[in-house]
Amino acid sequence: MAEESVAMELKLYNTMTKQKEVFKSKEPGKVRMYVCGVTPYTSSHIGHARAYVAFDVLYRYLKYLGYDVVYVRNFTDIDDKIINEAKKLGENHDPIALSSQFSKEFLKDMDDLQVLPPTHQPRVTEHMEQIKDMIANIISNGYGYTIDGDVYFSVDSFPEYGRLLSGGRKLEDNRAGARKGEVDLRKRNTADFALWKSAKPGEPYWDSPWGPGRPGWHIECSAMSAHYLTHSFDIHGGGMDLKFPHHENEIAQSCAACPESNVSYWMHNGFVKDRDGEKMSKSLGNFFTIRDVTRLYHPLALRYFLLGTHYRSDVNYSISQIEIASDSVFYIYQTLHDTEEALLSSVFQQLRTDETIRDVARVSPEAEKCIKKLRNELETKLADDLHTPTILNAALQEALGLMNNYMNMLKKRQMQQRQEQLFLSLTELEREVKAVLDVLGLLAARSTYAEVLQQIKERALKRAELTEEDISRAIEERALARKNKEFAQSDQIRSDLVAKGIALMDIGRETVWRPCVRPGPGQ
Repeated sequence: MAEESVAMELKLYNTMTKQKEVFKSKEPGKVRMYVCGVTPYTSSHIGHARAYVAFDVLYRYLKYLGYDVVYVRNFTDIDDKIINEAKKLGENHDPIALSSQFSKEFLKDMDDLQVLPPTHQPRVTEHMEQIKDMIANIISNGYGYTIDGDVYFSVDSFPEYGRLLSGGRKLEDNRAGARKGEVDLRKRNTADFALWKSAKPGEPYWDSPWGPGRPGWHIECSAMSAHYLTHSFDIHGGGMDLKFPHHENEIAQSCAACPESNVSYWMHNGFVKDRDGEKMSKSLGNFFTIRDVTRLYHPLALRYFLLGTHYRSDVNYSISQIEIASDSVFYIYQTLHDTEEALLSSVFQQLRTDETIRDVARVSPEAEKCIKKLRNELETKLADDLHTPTILNAALQEALGLMNNYMNMLKKRQMQQRQEQLFLSLTELEREVKAVLDVLGLLAARSTYAEVLQQIKERALKRAELTEEDISRAIEERALARKNKEFAQSDQIRSDLVAKGIALMDIGRETVWRPCVRPGPGQ
């Protein structure tokens, strides 16, 4: 789709201007986007998942709109935190090897969450020449200075410093541009931040015009974004905590290296907080890793949970909320699986091979209205600064509900529509639901509907500390109790399972089970 036809539709919140703006790319039909990546020194947590799921939706939607997108997301694979973690593990642990290990783990987590691979995933250690070149430009342009092998950016030399500051933050809060550490009293201004750090004994280093050392935290993103996207590109994203000092420092040093440097839209996602409302972070030790969650809940449940809150808002993580998300994903995939089975049933056997069906039948007015509404909700809500919750909670549920109504009609043989119309309506509803799920990243890329359902059930069993055999025995015991008219016992067996997140369902003469949301205290 050409940019002229979508520019009026897509609006994004720009942190720089503090308002939603109509998106217009620098080059028609093309988008260049950079999102700050992880510092891989331990397992990634669900705060990371929040950021990369949010920008994955943006990436997917831009592609859906027809843009050619170049998306860059980096690895900060050399950093104080990585070095310190390697030291804790012992003298035989190499910081670069440690970061490589957790980079691979991060990529596996992203794949599980169906986060599409960016166009480029550069690593700091592979871009030292670009980093050193940018630092040299900053110094030659009069914005940097050296002290005993260290290189600092002079904040006083850049009058526009502080454009992203908000909430009363002060320049003095920018302690050496570091995440944690002592203020270097040699600096001209306490807000000056490191571009290059001189080598310390036993730490990795690279040769440079200023002596052996390694980059400061901020310069890497400026250098790599410029290398892959040029100094002027469309979107720069990251977590809200990166606004200052990281992104503020990026703006300063990028402009200092190249006066034409410009990013059109700065975007930031909100935090994941614990149930007490405290931001989850590694430093506070109150976080869940992605793998902590996906061991017990399907990765699609975590993704669904994250999409249930607007990306700029903070979200409180709780077991009850992830269970509700898991239940929602199970419902989606059960509906899709049942629809697939219905369309393959003997009722529609002849229609499946009838190439003229669209010439003789139309979808029902009800299905046509539902499909149009779902497509409209997808496009208008995502165009309004990626407002995913409304899509999940309204139009999608309506479409799934109609699909289930049609399948109930089939089961009861109460087909109010002709077979041709019912077949076509179910086919088109399934197609539209899949298209919406695909844009949201909720459509399993490598698993069938049945496989996803089984994966969700396996995790439910793990949470309940039960096996399939345990549930089969419980079903048999309940059937015997009902046969003997011991209904209190029958109800107790069912209630005990519900308390563990397992629901028994009587379908005709058969009893099956499915995961369910465990009741909270007092329920």
